[in-house]
Amino acid sequence: MSLEAGGGPWPPEAELHGDHASLVPLRPEHASALTEAVKDGELWRLWYTSVPAPDEMEAEIARRLDLRAKGSMQPFAVLEAGSGRPVGMTTYMNIDAANRRVEIGSTWYSTSVQRSGVNTECKRMLLGRAFEELDCIAVEFRTHFFNHQSRRAIERLGAKLDGILRSHQRSRDGVLRDTCVYSIIASEWPTVRRHLDFQLDR
Repeated sequence: MSLEAGGGPWPPEAELHGDHASLVPLRPEHASALTEAVKDGELWRLWYTSVPAPDEMEAEIARRLDLRAKGSMQPFAVLEAGSGRPVGMTTYMNIDAANRRVEIGSTWYSTSVQRSGVNTECKRMLLGRAFEELDCIAVEFRTHFFNHQSRRAIERLGAKLDGILRSHQRSRDGVLRDTCVYSIIASEWPTVRRHLDFQLDR
C-alpha cells in the first residue's frame, strides 16, 4: 500500500464541490440514502453493469471502504447540489501511486440525474484533481463492451480508446466480459479541460 505523508493511503481524503454535485468521502451512513437512489431506474438489473442491488448496498460500501484502507481505491458518494441527497457513487480505483495513475470507475447515478450535468461535472472535478493536484500522468476509464451508453459518455469526455481486453473478467452471472479501456494522458488535459468547461457552461 502507498501512503501519503500523513500516514494514510494516497490520494488523501478530499471533498470536491461543483454547481451540479459534490463528491464527499463515502461513509457507512450513506447506505440508506444510496439504497433509495439505486432504486431510481433499478440500475442493478442492467446485465452489463456491476451496480449494487438495494440489499447489497451496505456490503458494497464496506467493500469499497476496505479497498480504501488497502490503498487501491478512493470511493466517493455523489451528492446532488442544493438538496444534498446522495444520487450515486464513484471512485478513483486501480490506484498506482508509484506511477501516479488512477482509474475513474465503479460509477453509477440515479436515472433522474443521468442526463443532467452531474456526470460531466463529477468527471471534470475528478480529472482536475488527478492532473492538477495529484500530478497524475494518465487517468483510465474502463467499461463493458456492450455498455454503449457508458462508452459514449466516456468518449464525450475526450478520452481515447486504448484497446479492448477480451475475456477480461467474469460478470456476476459468470458470463465473460470484454472490457474497453480508455484513457486521458496529462498532455491532453488542457484541451480536455477546455472541452468539459465549455460543455458545463452551455
